[in-house]
Amino acid sequence: LLRSKRRWVLSTIDLEENMEVDYPFTITTVTNFIITGQSLIFVISGDGVDDKLFSINDATGDVFVHRKVDREEKEMYHITFDVWDKATNTKMDRELSFDVQVKDLNDNAPMFTRINKTVSGITILVQPFKDNDKEKTINSTVSISVVSQNPVEPKINVTQIDDRMARLTFKGCFDYDKAKQFKVKVKASDHGKPPLSTTEVITLNIVNKNNNAPKFKQKQYEVEAVEMTTHDDILRIAVEDKDAPNTDGWKAKYYFISGNEEEIYSLRTDPKTNECILSVVKVTAALHLTKICTQFKLIIQSENVEPLSICKDNKLIKDPKLLPPPDSVNVTVKMLDTNDAPVFEKYTDEVYQVEESEPGQVLYTPKVQDIDSPNVRFVMVEDPAGWMSVDAKTGQVTTIKKMDRESPFVDKDNIYRVVIAAIDDGTPPATGTCTVKIHLRDINDNTPKLVNSSMIFCDNKVIKIMVSAKDSDAEPYSGPFIFTLRDDETLKRLWKLDPAHAGLVALKSLERGNYSIPLRIQDKQNMIGHETLEVEVCDCGGGDVCVRTINPLSTNVSDAAIGIISLGLFPCVVSAVLGVVFICNRKKKEFQTFEDQGHQSLIQYNEEGMSVDCKVS
Repeated sequence: LLRSKRRWVLSTIDLEENMEVDYPFTITTVTNFIITGQSLIFVISGDGVDDKLFSINDATGDVFVHRKVDREEKEMYHITFDVWDKATNTKMDRELSFDVQVKDLNDNAPMFTRINKTVSGITILVQPFKDNDKEKTINSTVSISVVSQNPVEPKINVTQIDDRMARLTFKGCFDYDKAKQFKVKVKASDHGKPPLSTTEVITLNIVNKNNNAPKFKQKQYEVEAVEMTTHDDILRIAVEDKDAPNTDGWKAKYYFISGNEEEIYSLRTDPKTNECILSVVKVTAALHLTKICTQFKLIIQSENVEPLSICKDNKLIKDPKLLPPPDSVNVTVKMLDTNDAPVFEKYTDEVYQVEESEPGQVLYTPKVQDIDSPNVRFVMVEDPAGWMSVDAKTGQVTTIKKMDRESPFVDKDNIYRVVIAAIDDGTPPATGTCTVKIHLRDINDNTPKLVNSSMIFCDNKVIKIMVSAKDSDAEPYSGPFIFTLRDDETLKRLWKLDPAHAGLVALKSLERGNYSIPLRIQDKQNMIGHETLEVEVCDCGGGDVCVRTINPLSTNVSDAAIGIISLGLFPCVVSAVLGVVFICNRKKKEFQTFEDQGHQSLIQYNEEGMSVDCKVS
């Protein structure tokens, strides 16, 4: 340090790190060339002073370092010093300072950071590294290289991405069947003098991919199946796959190459054994009836769930055109003959017939084939109304009764169903069935009828009641209906009936009681129904039903009075006993009697007043 015009000239002191010297070691001397003849004291403070790394001889100004310094721990130390007059104990000048810079040596070998010593399934591996020496110097400049590998193929190289990252690369492909693990020794070297280096061993675990196609253990199979029957498992076909079990490269899937154009068979994979399971899932009637085939030749191929890729001549091949073809197997399925049931040409057929046609109509003659037996007999299985018979030899269905469309056995679509069966003479006998749907056409065979044959006429609140009718026939043999009263003058003086809307109106005030009103109801085709409507005229009060009022009789008659009344009736009894007989003869006249009698007065309009002749004998 030099002082000029009361200023100290500061400089930076270089201190080499990790020096192999005797300590304490003098690194510099603080000297004052201006002040002479005085006794001075030199004092320092700052970085490393309190830690006793640096000290000063207060008399001579020599600055010492007491041990090795490491640049990687601290690169620069800032130290402040003062000069004091020993005699007066006063500071001679203002406080100044200097820096101690640690000079870098190549004392740190490069090292890998976050090293992946075991890696599975990675084909391109990136490894980070670092060197703790001073940046952007030869001491921290690092190169990565592969020292050795086992096995030696494929060749693994290293590509440096930047000054902190390197990537492992390789040419060719890994063959899991040849080597499941690779040991790669990599080295990181700096460019210092002398250079320092570090090595690490990286283990590459090769993940098994699908590089082995499944192979059938046999090339030919023969199996039997019963015809006209589905079978869930008629054959199991085994394959061998050298890939790791239960991986997608090991799991097999199967498909037909030929022989299953009718989709009679299906294939599925057993997830535990990896076997192919062959099943019969469909019965084909055409093949069965014509017997054109008793043996089926199937060709089945297999491949893995994961696409195949192989390592050949140190090259990875994925192109299906360059890969070997999938393995295949031939399967012959022999169908065993059984007593097949007769087969109707149509399992369901439809015929049309007019209801109420005369019995003896042949409605249906089936066509049946049975390739195992020509002897077939027919029976009736379902005929709920008992309208049909079936010929045991020909199967002809003939009516034995008139058929009524309005029968409860006919559905809402006017269809009556019968089921016939064809039974052969095989052992055991086999049966086929056919359903015949008979569509019945309606005729006008039903007269209109009242919906309600009795009604209430509330004389205290209504002036009209509405009459409604129904007809079991369908269009055009039903409503709308025309309503009229029967020819009876007395009836027409009391009631009026609207022909179109069937509103029944009382023409005058009526006595309360029951009335029988004969009606004529005519449908659209002039079919007439004769109905009688029972009407009760009554007081309904505040409701819609008749109000019944019963007044009980009370009596207070003595025993003596009862005796007097009995004596008064005695002559009448004697007269009757003496045989006064009146025989009344009435002129005969046919008329309709109505059984529904009222509990009050009854007025019938289908009987006129008659003369009475009485004879006494």
